[in-house]
Amino acid sequence: MTDAIKRTIRESAGARWTALAIVSFTMFCGYLFTDVMSPLKPMLQQSIADGGLAWSSIDFGFFAGAYGFLNVFLFMLVLSGIILDKKGIRFSLIISAAIMVIGAVMQYIAVAKNFAPDATTQFLFWEMKSQIFWASFGYAVFGVGVEFAGITVSKVIVKWFTGYQIALAMGLQVSFARLGSMAGLAFPAMIAIKWGLTTPVLLATVLLIIGFLSFIFYTFMDKKLDKQEADVKAASTEEHVDEEGFRTSDILVILKNKGFWYIALLCVLFYGGVFPFYKFGADLFVNKFGMSPKFAGLVPSIIPIGTLALTPLFGNIYDRKGKGATIMLIGAIMLLIVHIILFLPGITSVAVGAIAVIFLGIAFSLVPSAMWPSVPKIIPNHLLGTAFALIFYIQNIGLMLIPMSLGIVLDKTNPGVAEQIAAGQDVVYNYTTTMSIFVGLAALAVIVAIALLRDDKKEGFGLELPNMQK
Repeated sequence: MTDAIKRTIRESAGARWTALAIVSFTMFCGYLFTDVMSPLKPMLQQSIADGGLAWSSIDFGFFAGAYGFLNVFLFMLVLSGIILDKKGIRFSLIISAAIMVIGAVMQYIAVAKNFAPDATTQFLFWEMKSQIFWASFGYAVFGVGVEFAGITVSKVIVKWFTGYQIALAMGLQVSFARLGSMAGLAFPAMIAIKWGLTTPVLLATVLLIIGFLSFIFYTFMDKKLDKQEADVKAASTEEHVDEEGFRTSDILVILKNKGFWYIALLCVLFYGGVFPFYKFGADLFVNKFGMSPKFAGLVPSIIPIGTLALTPLFGNIYDRKGKGATIMLIGAIMLLIVHIILFLPGITSVAVGAIAVIFLGIAFSLVPSAMWPSVPKIIPNHLLGTAFALIFYIQNIGLMLIPMSLGIVLDKTNPGVAEQIAAGQDVVYNYTTTMSIFVGLAALAVIVAIALLRDDKKEGFGLELPNMQK
């Protein structure tokens, strides 16, 4: 067989990195929209007369937790993984991006609409403000789309980079997505103060539509690669055995895998200690550290900045040297130290808090750089979509319950504060009890990371081995 027959565009470094750049842009847009409301919490709590929406911390916590409602209760993430394994990457990219846009538009309409102050909507067994319900519902729909897109992009990277620098590629994709988080945390408050509270949400929605077009453009590359690989197989004189297709019963195969559970638990605990901090971090720095609401979002935006260079760096180390389980353990320990510093009531220096957040960004570079490239070492390729979906499903349980718990604990340990803020009084929240939740999550993450490192040696997952083929 000639080299010309053997070659596909996957063997071209330029094509691989171009494909990565295209799908990463859409994830940048998705992560920006995910966090665009986070730095607006202090303004959302203000009275309508002062330009706010009179939300309480419980309202905001419910909204933030709504991200995972449909994924968790309707098993949409599990369904997304099955669709990905059955229908393929191209179909999944288009559907996931369309769902993101629909949810984003719904959320924007909800926060921009002038609901009557006493307008309520019945949700299951309780009534809530209509604006909270519809904004949360839009965010939940968006959550289905962005998580579906996330697992699909993970499989895109596995498809293009297996045998090459897969951890570096995943690290770069994560870094670019975190750049979206940084933009979503750093600038919305400034934009809202100048042009209105709903303007950042509108701009983020427009970017998502552009990201949808980016996914469409990628599908042409994906189709070309599939055709070339089919031609190579047809031209091969060697016997080819088709890869086993996905069966619904294979979910049990994944769930019986001990390595899967270590990764899934570490994922929910670690991300539970970071993503909900995005939601409440700006408010923490307003209330505990005394920062202006206009600039408080800049501090949690440091977290993604740290991941931009470090996640690819740590991913490249994993590719070449291995030590994936060790990298995850170091990241979990750093997460614990950071949250202890932010929890301690006596620490109110903005500089100390900012330094702690910088180290949180380093921790957030370590764990994902090794976690996601480890999944293909544990799970067969034909089950990867479903495996990623199940991990994301478990993660979404945490991303739903943790923000809701934070909002409830914050209001219950600060009785009357939400009403006083809405009335225009100059009062602050005490975040001590609320931050103890983050300390507990980080401590559990350390325990799971230790267990993963121990069982990697015992079970031979290969997480301490390099990814690159020599």
